[in-house]
This record gives sequence, C-alpha cells and structure tokens, in this order.
Amino acid sequence: MKYEVTIGIPVFHAVKYISDTLCSALEQTFPSIEFLVLDDCGGDGSIDIVRRLQQEHPRGKDIRIVSQPCNMGIGKGRNRIIDEAQGDYLFYLDADDILPPTAIATLYEAAKKYDAQIIYGSNERVYDYEGEEQRVERDCYEFMSFSKADDFANYAYERYANIPANVWRYLIDIKVYRDNGLRFPDISFWEDFYMTMDLPTYVERAVMLPDITYRYFCRYGTLSNNQKRERIEKQEIVKIAAAIGELKTNSDRLKGRSYYLKRCFKVMMTEFYMVCYVLSHQQEIVPSFKNSELRQMMQSPLTFGELCGLNKWKLKNLALWLLGILPSNISVAAMKQLGKRKGLV
Repeated sequence: MKYEVTIGIPVFHAVKYISDTLCSALEQTFPSIEFLVLDDCGGDGSIDIVRRLQQEHPRGKDIRIVSQPCNMGIGKGRNRIIDEAQGDYLFYLDADDILPPTAIATLYEAAKKYDAQIIYGSNERVYDYEGEEQRVERDCYEFMSFSKADDFANYAYERYANIPANVWRYLIDIKVYRDNGLRFPDISFWEDFYMTMDLPTYVERAVMLPDITYRYFCRYGTLSNNQKRERIEKQEIVKIAAAIGELKTNSDRLKGRSYYLKRCFKVMMTEFYMVCYVLSHQQEIVPSFKNSELRQMMQSPLTFGELCGLNKWKLKNLALWLLGILPSNISVAAMKQLGKRKGLV
C-alpha cells in the first residue's frame, strides 16, 4: 500500500512508553500514514504492546512491524526504516516521545505549500526525572523558507545550534536519503548528528516552522541521557569519534562551496565537545584515553594553506587546527582550560 508519510519508530526496551508513543502517532489528524515499527529485539514486551494495538486500534491495519535478526543498534535500525518505508516522506519518532495530534498534518502542509524537501518543526523538551517535578522548555524556530542553492547550508552552519542534531525534528522527502545513498553509522549515540551534519549539503528547499510538532522526553537511562553511568566503554567513544572522522574525510567534496569553512568549524567543534566529554568523565571511561589519542581526535581536515587569510571562519578554524598539532600534553591542557570556560569540563 502507498502512503504519503511513514512514521518510523525504532523500538528497544521501551515497554514503559511505547503505548503512549504509538497512540500519539495513531491519533494524528493526517490520514495517509504508515506506522513502521522497527523491532530491535529488546525482548521486554514492547512489541507485544504494538501487536495488541495493531489488532485493536482503528488504524491498526496501517501498523507494520519489521524485525531485526538480532539487536543491531539504533544506527542500523534507522537505516532499515529508510529501506522499508513505503511513504513519500519519512518522520522518525523515538519510542518514548509524543506527537501532538496535528504534527504530521502541519509538516506535510508546509512540504506541499513550499515544495520543500525537508520541514523542521519546533519542539517541547520535557524533563521527566523520577523524584523531580516535571518541567517543560520550548525550543521554537522563527518561520524561515529556503529555496536557492546553498542558502540552507549557509544558514545551517552559520551558528553551531542553528540546526540541532536530532533526526526527529523534521519531515523529509525520502528520496533525499535514498537518491544520495545516505546512511546512519553503526553507533549507539550521536548517530543522528552524523546524518544531520551532512543533510544541508543535499537539500536546497527547506522550511522551518514555529509550530510545536514534537514532545521530547528527557529521562534517566535513555540513550540520549546515558551519561549518568558508573562505567563507559572506551570503544563506544572511539566509534563516535570515527564517525566524526568520516565527516572530516568527506569534507573534500565541498571545497569551493560558500559554506565550506563554516561546516569544517562545526565538525571540529563537535570533536572538541567529544574531547571535553572524555575529560569530564575520565573516571568512568574504561580503559582510559591517552593524551595522544585526544589530540589525534582534534586533527583538522583543513591544511594550513586553507587557513591563511582574515576570514572569521579561517581564524576560528585555525584555533581548533592548532589543538591538533601541538604536543599532546599542551594540547590537552589547552582543551581542559577551554572546556572549563565553556562549562564542559
């Protein structure tokens, strides 16, 4: 069956939340939706709840469950959704979050009105920690529309936070993923950053809306809030650093574009944040990182020749470039001081 939109929901250990999440999707006012549930083999009963809704809900016939052969992680799960989706547009919904009833209708209407390839909605961030009073913060865009080559990319890379990393913020024409061979990396955290960092280079027509189209829940123990652990495997961070390294490697294809230096700076700042994360969690990371490894993470994709000049992006990139060539002890000491000033260490 053909659908206008697929809502893709990767499910792993979500038994406490999946009923509310899926029901919020099923209650969308937009009629033509495939509800694609990715079973990542959590074995906690989440999929039993999905199957019950499949049988009992009036829109249950539009729920489709696809199962991984074993637990394969969120990156591969998102890729499977890209491969399986039957909708013209794709929207990711995490298994513990909520959609307002008109979310998809609002995004789809904008897609058609502006012939947009990607449409970003605003969101509410709900802090729902056990034993604490729930609080809500709104993260709202001003309305913006982009229709000329490189305009959206220039905006996306102008400030670090202009386009946040989360893939659940937008409805996207699925051809953007498929026609460009875009894939999520095989990592359990920051897989969405890897994707959203490159998306603006493939998108010409984009819209940003002030409408709230997503309620994101921050809870202890979820993937996006997994920092509070007694032990963090070094290999997890190594994989994330390798994914960021791929973003550096493929920077060459963008040389000559008006946003090239901005993008390089954003990639390198992300690497810097990763190093600061390591420095602030040294006691939990096993085995520990050597200073030489942290300096290696700060290797810039830019050459010194590309950094010459007075352009502000060249000067900013030069500061980060130096962290990758200084002696390891000096480089790490400098990153600690910079991290402390930013409240990251």
